[in-house]
Amino acid sequence: ARAGFDWPDTQGVLDKLAEELAEVRAAVASDDQAAVAAEVGDLLFSVVNLARHLSVDAETALRSGNAKFERRFRYIEQHLPAGKRQLAEATLAELDALWEQAKQQGL
Repeated sequence: ARAGFDWPDTQGVLDKLAEELAEVRAAVASDDQAAVAAEVGDLLFSVVNLARHLSVDAETALRSGNAKFERRFRYIEQHLPAGKRQLAEATLAELDALWEQAKQQGL
């Protein structure tokens, strides 16, 4: 960015994210694991650039996102439907409903 090689605004970064996501999809469709890894790296790099443009510390945001995921996942484990004490015994719909409940509770 200091050298002037940067997007002038956040919209440019958002557009780049859409482009990189399309490239990840194409790499997945090609079934080329090396290409998938390379494109995921490019996508992550673009996400970090978005964070920079928004004055968000990317590492802190990722740590916060991970902690939020853990809280919601624990909620799911604690609120499994009766008789379904293992995650594998619950349907995806049941798990998703619990995830939404956790979100509504601010977890």
